[in-house]
Amino acid sequence: MNNTDLSPALSNPITEARFAPVYQILADAIQNRAFPGCAFGVLSGGTVVLQDALGRFTYDEAADSVTPETAFDIASITKVVATTAAAMLLYQRGVLELDTLLGELLPGFVVGRSPGEFARHVKIRHLLSHNSGLPGYIELFRTSPTPDALYRACLQLPLEAEPGARAEYSDPGFILLGKALEVLTRTPLDSFVDDEIVRPLGLSSTAFNPPNRARPFIPPTEDDTTFRHRSIQGEVQDENAWVLKGVAGHAGLFSNVPDLLRFSHEILGASLVGSADPTIFTRESVQVFAERQGPPGSSRALGWDAPSADSSAGNLFSSHSIGHLGFSGCSLWIDLDASIVAVLLTNRTWPDRQSQLIRQVRPAYHNAVRNALLESHK
Repeated sequence: MNNTDLSPALSNPITEARFAPVYQILADAIQNRAFPGCAFGVLSGGTVVLQDALGRFTYDEAADSVTPETAFDIASITKVVATTAAAMLLYQRGVLELDTLLGELLPGFVVGRSPGEFARHVKIRHLLSHNSGLPGYIELFRTSPTPDALYRACLQLPLEAEPGARAEYSDPGFILLGKALEVLTRTPLDSFVDDEIVRPLGLSSTAFNPPNRARPFIPPTEDDTTFRHRSIQGEVQDENAWVLKGVAGHAGLFSNVPDLLRFSHEILGASLVGSADPTIFTRESVQVFAERQGPPGSSRALGWDAPSADSSAGNLFSSHSIGHLGFSGCSLWIDLDASIVAVLLTNRTWPDRQSQLIRQVRPAYHNAVRNALLESHK
């Protein structure tokens, strides 16, 4: 499917009228300072039906305008586009076994722990499912200022629950997962992602650590007054990922709407029965990684999230959907039943992290997208 033309259809009055509610929701969000600007796109039935942008890089009237091709810090969407995607490729090649114990790949995770400790039972599957028992977000960068120190701190974290017993969204879990994949591939995570995902799919704006020349064309994420003491633009916002030199399993990737639509097109193509288009993923790997995991009540699949009762995907995406959010205000949702993708990229954390309006904007945006597509089929 990487050879398929995913260029959006030319703008026309019918298309603009159909998606008018989408534009209104996003324009109102900018007016209410949910975020200064956004880029967004929709894929339906293998065709890009919407790809556009609103607003500016910041709230300054002189700031650059966001375009559909603007790259953003996609934060935790890194977990699916880079880390989970890499795990899917290794799984389908027979290199990665989901039930491999983490301690077998990263001995430092179990060295010094007693035989009965939960850490000795953590599997790769648990890390992907966010039910390893590891804690959620921790400001490791405060006490671990180097990559080696932060990685060592992750290895030594005490588990808060038995593996598989509790769902707890864990950044440290994905930091360790990224390291485990590096052990399996004997390749840095960013190099593997570039060689095996970015280049084969022709993703032109997806990368860890954008070059200095590209940074002015990326919306800033934060005016950091507590840690780096500068405006964060074109470098990863997540401080733990920054200490890890911008490359981590949980955050660090930059991308834009066209690239994320193309990546999602590959996921959809692999999931379709009888699809003849070549993809880098197999149907089995998409099925396996899209299956919800335990414990009961968790919306987590393997690496991916799935819709919940109060999902950011709204209430019109099917239960057979997968997606992920990013702290910077980004989201990616793929409805595997309806063959629909919705991407929303923002820098809602500018100039600081206080606004939580994105929580209302995301479901409203996704419901408006689905309603627009439903109307077009009547």
